[in-house]
Amino acid sequence: MKVGIIGLGFRLGYLGRVFSTIDPGFRIVGTVDPAPAGKAELDQHGIATGVAYATPAELIATEPLDLLMVGSPNHMHLDHIRAGLEAGLTVFCEKPVVTTVAQSLELAALMARFGAERLIVGLVLRYSPLYRDLRSAQAEGLLGDVVSIEASEHIAPYHGAFFMRDWRRYARWSGSFMLEKCCHDLDLYNGVVGARPERVASFGGRKTFVPNNDPAREGINDLTVFHKKPSGWMGSDKVFDSDGDIIDYQVAIVEYANGVGMNFHTNLNVPDEYRRFSVIGTRGMAEGDFVRGSLQVHRALTGEMAVDTRYTETALSQHYGADEQMAADILANLTRAMPLPVSTLNALEAGILALAMDEARISRTVVDLRPVWDRFDEALLGRAA
Repeated sequence: MKVGIIGLGFRLGYLGRVFSTIDPGFRIVGTVDPAPAGKAELDQHGIATGVAYATPAELIATEPLDLLMVGSPNHMHLDHIRAGLEAGLTVFCEKPVVTTVAQSLELAALMARFGAERLIVGLVLRYSPLYRDLRSAQAEGLLGDVVSIEASEHIAPYHGAFFMRDWRRYARWSGSFMLEKCCHDLDLYNGVVGARPERVASFGGRKTFVPNNDPAREGINDLTVFHKKPSGWMGSDKVFDSDGDIIDYQVAIVEYANGVGMNFHTNLNVPDEYRRFSVIGTRGMAEGDFVRGSLQVHRALTGEMAVDTRYTETALSQHYGADEQMAADILANLTRAMPLPVSTLNALEAGILALAMDEARISRTVVDLRPVWDRFDEALLGRAA
């Protein structure tokens, strides 16, 4: 399989290794990136990266590709996806797929034109064993009808500091922290609910990564923890005096079209981090934590524990065993047309929800998404203005 990469950052450098481990025939024949931060990992594992091209157009015109992988900064995704689709290629794009509602509508129109199956989005948590087991329990009727969800994604201070230093600190490039980091989680719970989000309220801001909280002000000079995770393109050493505009905590409330309610909480300064959910239904409840590797399901009528599973992180995966499964499933999709557990439509719906959370936070209003979905469906049908 001949693969081209646009944006060889840390993520696609890592995924290049995962895909190559799963399939030795996976061969990167060309890349486009003026500063390929992910190349070092591929070099370390003896994985060739082919020819370094100056532009995506040059790569696409020169190499006969079976797959084009897009890992460029988020605000560039749409242009790179479009170039691949117009060249007749199948495209894999890292999440989040696009960064604005306007881009979401434009990509929906491209799906109508070229077919949704031509674009694969790296919402890797859909492939995790824990989530698959949650959906199996739901399908078996252990939860009944979903009523409400409480969920969170909390990251450790070293990871929060990375966001303050990386290009992702600017919403104009990342879309926002909620979109960049939490679109995974929002996609998962959209899938559990089985309906589109309809009304959104949200609050948040930056309270941790501000100058007054810099430990150096208290004479603590060993701050290596805040630089543990390297930043790539347009990186900075500034943590508590970052010039970025993203938040470091946010809470949101969502009402779905079928009446299900959800609250979601994210924080970038949680020393004992967790990624937790509680899905409560008419017949039972499911509690899980991706970081701590557990899933329990209890029956409502008897209190009996119907599921009690522990998960062990694999040596290769960065996402609870999901990365290898994603690579295997995508390769099976490309070679044998096997179905995937997540679609471009799912990715766009999760992204629009994240963007609505930020709109609600900034405007301090309840955002009604119904007019957005109307325009979105028009675009999906190829009738966008």
